[in-house]
Amino acid sequence: MISLHTALTVATSVFFAILFLQSGLDKVVDWRGNLEFHTSHFKNSILAKTSVLMLVIITIMEVTCGLMFAGGFLFIIVKDDPSLSYYANCLASMNFIALFFGQRISKDYKGAATLVPYFILSLIGMYVTSM
Repeated sequence: MISLHTALTVATSVFFAILFLQSGLDKVVDWRGNLEFHTSHFKNSILAKTSVLMLVIITIMEVTCGLMFAGGFLFIIVKDDPSLSYYANCLASMNFIALFFGQRISKDYKGAATLVPYFILSLIGMYVTSM
């Protein structure tokens, strides 16, 4: 029987691998559409002139997170080693903080609120994979 610890680590790794790979790859595939959205979203904020840089950074962070979580899943299954998932959760937390900051600065409070459960799950993932 699989342990609760392993099951939680696998579940969060797979969940976040899907989330970040889909989101990051969508930004790569539809760069123009995402750039238009980000430029419009931040046009009335102090971040208006940094839309391209922010999108590049978030895209790199999301794709990296997704790949780390996918690799973390494999490490857990093959080696029973959650360390890569731990570091992926750390990067995910930083990613959610960056997104939360952007949403708050752009005064998209509803969008910021939707990030809170993901952030909490990444903190739980960090805790579980650190054991």
